[in-house]
Amino acid sequence: MKIQTLNRIFTFTSKIVVYPGAAAWHFLPIPRKEGAEIKEKFGKRARGWGSLPVTVTIGKLKWDTSIFPDKKSGTYLLPLKAQIRKKGEIYDEDTVTFVLKLK
Repeated sequence: MKIQTLNRIFTFTSKIVVYPGAAAWHFLPIPRKEGAEIKEKFGKRARGWGSLPVTVTIGKLKWDTSIFPDKKSGTYLLPLKAQIRKKGEIYDEDTVTFVLKLK
């Protein structure tokens, strides 16, 4: 994992988590150690529900979204909408490398 905190850029590799339920939300969890660092350095910028705005890059895909704190896992979660998963050919149980740039 590479971290460039001066540029607010973080690169992670994480396995998709699917939350059960009718909506079956898909997320990429941020590793706990780095999630704690993000909260410490950027938590004051939090918006509703504790979210932090980010730009995400996965392969050739790039979009603006937010990461959200998750009490259950103790870190942040990056939601992956169906449209992004389809465009990126990302499937349940995949392990994905992604770049976060905090705004």
